Amino acid sequence: MKELPPLSVAQRETSPSALPLYQQVSERLIREIGAGRLLDGQRLPPERSMAAQYGVTVRTLRKSLAELTQRGLLDRRHGSGNYVRVNDDARSIYSMFRLELAEGGGLPAAQLLSLEVLDRPDDLPAFGTNRQATCLRRLRYLNDIAIAVEEIWLDAGVGTLEIEEISDSLYQTYGSRLGIWITRVRDSVGLSAAPSWSPATFAPKPGAAVGFVERLSWAQAETPVEFSRTWFDSVRARYVQRIS
Repeated sequence: MKELPPLSVAQRETSPSALPLYQQVSERLIREIGAGRLLDGQRLPPERSMAAQYGVTVRTLRKSLAELTQRGLLDRRHGSGNYVRVNDDARSIYSMFRLELAEGGGLPAAQLLSLEVLDRPDDLPAFGTNRQATCLRRLRYLNDIAIAVEEIWLDAGVGTLEIEEISDSLYQTYGSRLGIWITRVRDSVGLSAAPSWSPATFAPKPGAAVGFVERLSWAQAETPVEFSRTWFDSVRARYVQRIS
């Protein structure tokens, strides 16, 4: 198992926007398995070593490993250890977050930059049923490394969100707060210029050439409910789409 940095202060945050610690560890491991950094049949280090590596208690780590076992991604053998099981059917909270670190994997986190309910600009593609939409701008991290900025437009017809309701996993927020579940997305990937509102913590300067993803997202209805634009640092991250 490759050495990974401990969870950062930002990732440990216990505010409503952050996942519980045990889930942060399990989601990070799931993404490492998906990226091929942890291989089928590989034996994980002893639990005390892993707990120290991630900066959590053994009790928290065991809760994380129990979640992986429940998802069919871990074989826990008494007296022998914990062994990775690759299961293509196991889904992460971040299954539709398709950016990874250049070396693979990485636990996503997000910093909300702004939230407004606005009239939809005319240059956006058709989505939703309402003239207004909630516009969110966020800085995205992988393992505490700033890798992208994103602008998300959610149709006001499905409801609106307050700042305190926004979690790192926005699709999870949609389900818990608005009762909608993103079931499919369509991505268009290319190059663009980093937006003028990019914060200084995003390494590419405004106007610099970066990777670019435009996404339409569908929930239970036939009409997409969300449109988003993501500008990502192609030096530190990559867009990955796995087909199994």
